[in-house]
Amino acid sequence: MRRTTARSRVHSSGSRSSEARAIRNINKINSNDNNLISRLNNNRRAFLVLVIISIILIYRILESSADDPMERVVTPFPSPRLMDLPMFQGEHKESLYWGTYRPQVYLGIRARVPQSLVAGMMWVIYKEGRYFIRHVCQDSDELKKYGWTYHNGRDYGHQDLVDQDMTLGVSFLKSKGDYSGYGGDWVVRGDVQLENFKEEKAHLFFYIADEGGNALSLGRGVMGNQYISVLATGSRSDVGSWELHLKSKDDLEVHYAGFKTPDIYKLSDLVQENLAAHAKEDDNLQLTDTSEASPNILVFQMSSKSSFIADIAFVSGTGSDNSRVKERVSSLTGTSLTSQLNAKQDELDGKFEKFFSTSKKLKDESMEVGKAAIGNLIGGIGYFYGQSKISLPTNTNHKLDDDVLLYWPAELYTAVPSRPFFPRGFLWDEGFHQLVIRQWDIPICLDIVGHWLDLMNIDGWIPREQILGAEALSKVPAEAVVQHPDNGNPPALFMVLQDLVCSMKKKKFSESEEKQVSSFLERAFVRLDAWFQWFNTTQSGKAESSYYWHGRDNITIRQLNPQTLTSGFDDYPRASHPNDKERHVDLRCWMFLAAESMYSISEFLEMESLRGKEYKLMSKVFSDIELLNQMHFDNAYGAYFDFGNHTEKVRLAWKLVEGPNNILSRQLIREVLEEPVLRFVPHIGYVSLFPFIWKIIPPQSWILEKQLNLISDKTILWSDFGIRSLAKTSSLYMKYNTEHDAPYWRGSIWINMNYLILSSLHHYSKENGPYRERAEMIYNDLRNNLISNIVKNYQQTGYFWEQYDQDTGKGKGARVFTGWTSLVLLIMAESYGNC
Repeated sequence: MRRTTARSRVHSSGSRSSEARAIRNINKINSNDNNLISRLNNNRRAFLVLVIISIILIYRILESSADDPMERVVTPFPSPRLMDLPMFQGEHKESLYWGTYRPQVYLGIRARVPQSLVAGMMWVIYKEGRYFIRHVCQDSDELKKYGWTYHNGRDYGHQDLVDQDMTLGVSFLKSKGDYSGYGGDWVVRGDVQLENFKEEKAHLFFYIADEGGNALSLGRGVMGNQYISVLATGSRSDVGSWELHLKSKDDLEVHYAGFKTPDIYKLSDLVQENLAAHAKEDDNLQLTDTSEASPNILVFQMSSKSSFIADIAFVSGTGSDNSRVKERVSSLTGTSLTSQLNAKQDELDGKFEKFFSTSKKLKDESMEVGKAAIGNLIGGIGYFYGQSKISLPTNTNHKLDDDVLLYWPAELYTAVPSRPFFPRGFLWDEGFHQLVIRQWDIPICLDIVGHWLDLMNIDGWIPREQILGAEALSKVPAEAVVQHPDNGNPPALFMVLQDLVCSMKKKKFSESEEKQVSSFLERAFVRLDAWFQWFNTTQSGKAESSYYWHGRDNITIRQLNPQTLTSGFDDYPRASHPNDKERHVDLRCWMFLAAESMYSISEFLEMESLRGKEYKLMSKVFSDIELLNQMHFDNAYGAYFDFGNHTEKVRLAWKLVEGPNNILSRQLIREVLEEPVLRFVPHIGYVSLFPFIWKIIPPQSWILEKQLNLISDKTILWSDFGIRSLAKTSSLYMKYNTEHDAPYWRGSIWINMNYLILSSLHHYSKENGPYRERAEMIYNDLRNNLISNIVKNYQQTGYFWEQYDQDTGKGKGARVFTGWTSLVLLIMAESYGNC
């Protein structure tokens, strides 16, 4: 991992001074005082005038800001933060204070603050003559099953983890009583069930740690092999005095260890070393019952020769009336906890049926998979805090020792694509995540989108991958950490924003939800406008109203086809020789969605006389079918294509390459067998379908029939398990891109794109036109294929998968991938938005 230079830190702090200057300027016109905002909301016209003035002033600030690109890239956008809105304060903020916000571990609890108390669970398994600690989610652990089967995103969750002969049921519950500290109390139940267990004892560990390094005190309950109740105590400014209690009716042997270290993410190694140290002395697998001075981490080991249940309760605010602590702990554990967990599960089942109404359309097994889909997605929401590492902009002459800048310290509350593989924020993934979460909990959806928009810099750029904090960094290779300020990512958040506006217009929300969405959009508009303008200026092409994804490697000798990571489609075939004459049809269609969304928002906010007219015009340009066809439609194929400097005659060939010390090695090198020319890039796949996906094609057009033909043809895109990402007829179908880079978006089935294809088929099946019945037939077949295959895979493997094999239907890629694969729930419910 690269070290941050002193000079990097100087520029990071410099950006904060720029932020302060900008905020002071904007606040001369647009006060961030919550009382003022509240008063202005009562006068809509006054508020809109304020928004308009804000936009004008902000653009003056942007124009007059320092011209130094290096300073600009790490300077926050100069408008009031969305997370400072009144709707995100008070009860809302406290209700979400504690949660299972550490998705990278099997169970991880923290608060939504930078320096939090954190807690979690571990266990030990014996395999192939060795003991292994289970803590961080890893595919190599080969658990038969894990993931949240229930989670409401607020105060309840349950997951079952199956590891060899042990099944661990983990339940999480929050409670807020009259005597609780800020954020309330919480409890974790570990239900260890052993079947044909071959070891002498089962070992479960629970730990609590302070990220700020504050010392924790060992409770009076830990006394050799006996325990009373109190495991640990401490005090913090946020929650006051607190106690951690253990309750169990089973015969447990309890041991402990205390550590002092800022590197909490290395806790697995510390526990392993402590167990090994004790095992050398008396051959017992137990912690040493010792602690370093002033420990900020306490780990407790619970061991038993048989199945057992342990309830670990965290009680806050214990200093004010200690006499009530016993009563509060009792209400959080034992039979009282069992009753509360059962009630929460029943409540969640009822909410699931109310929101998704799937029972009449699906079998029971499919409904259980649907519940697991949203449980895993919601349960995987995390809270992160740190500074992104940013590469130097290409238009700067500055040099740093490691060419890395630090973004300002920032927080992010977000869902994640996969707990073991991608436990961090991804910008375009989040747009798909929010299509599901928005149906479940509007305030949580707005909270997440607001956190993302608050990461915008002064130029309107948002880093596409958020790797914030030591725990997140520990899961990412160093070469993949740095974000590039010239590179974008699909603005998929506009999908959920557009749906929110359409739902508002159709009166789908309660009165309180309407107020929240309106308040959010009013403040978000200036940031969304800047985001659109960033794309419109930095990703535009040579031809008018053309766009291309920047960041492709135009000098590579290793890649068969230079990747387009910024598009989200990684190795999907593009022009063989990247240059600034490229035209990417998917990005142009994303621009249509963004312009259409901005027009809808401005119309809803009654701003049609200003920015709204511009977005209305741009939306018409992007949806002009004749202009789109001139730029991207190939009549011979009946398909939409990218345009660029391209040849099909490229291959990878083995060659001897001279390396260091004149040593020759055999490597796969790219060979170009003919000169490229400017032309359409003849690869049919997901990118080709974007005009169809965004419903730009008129329902009466013969071009719609062509798209339906491509989708339903088994020799091109159709499979019995979903629509392929790349046609079987493509010259790069299922081809490796380098010696080691297996095909990714070159044939496999991805659920996010299949959902969008289904959404469009559903739309055209309702539109008057000659292809209505054909669209409906394809829709029904595709929907059934997707649901049956995902359900079958989940039942067979216990997991949702990143992608599915186009020939066998088997899940592949990352497992426990409940990011956009959770869209299967919306497919089950036939929920495709309100637009």
